[in-house]
Amino acid sequence: MIKLILNGANGKMGQTVTSVCNQSKTIEIIFGADMDSPIAGAPRNADAILDFSTASALPSVLGFAVENKIPLVLATTGYTDEQIHQISEAGKFIPILKSATMSIGANLLMKLSAISAQVLGESFDAEILEKHHNEKIDAPSGVALALANSIANVKETRELIFERAGNRGKREPSEIGISSIRGGTIVGEHTAIFAGQGEVIELTHKAESREIFARGALKAVEFIVGKPAGLYTMQDVIEI
Repeated sequence: MIKLILNGANGKMGQTVTSVCNQSKTIEIIFGADMDSPIAGAPRNADAILDFSTASALPSVLGFAVENKIPLVLATTGYTDEQIHQISEAGKFIPILKSATMSIGANLLMKLSAISAQVLGESFDAEILEKHHNEKIDAPSGVALALANSIANVKETRELIFERAGNRGKREPSEIGISSIRGGTIVGEHTAIFAGQGEVIELTHKAESREIFARGALKAVEFIVGKPAGLYTMQDVIEI
């Protein structure tokens, strides 16, 4: 059994991970860290750390992981450029997996969208539509940005455009538009739209439960254990 430290155990995702992990035959949570039980008090013999907390917790999580040479899965978003640099530096000493989403399906959507962009080329315009619940505080979502970048990386000239209100003039071929919708209890939905002359291709991923993120995160934990120091993403996981 993989011995796991879960940071952010009392949050919504932390509770979901705990519920899913209780059914696992390969992973057991040996310590649940939160504000009342900081990660500094966790056992030092863990096989991996899964962080589902907040970006502000990064210093303590990275410090503990590096000090004790424990593989780390970062399922938190909203890191600053400086924090991303810190993660890169820590990756020289331990294996770290960081991804915009832990969903296997959403990561497959990114891969399929990149392939589509490459095949369809400049004759198709690329747009992204994302939908989330009314309590989500950031827009666009981290997944939408990652999806846009997976398309943009195919063509170096791509420019991200956030909404179009107030923009006068025709759409430039180099643009990737990103639009956000917030409402109700939508867990998460992302669509990559490729619009050409007389035809449209839409690739959509819908998250119907938080469990998909928990299951994906636990797959990431299984993947990262035993890996050499370095930086990994969920794209590496779905390559298996």
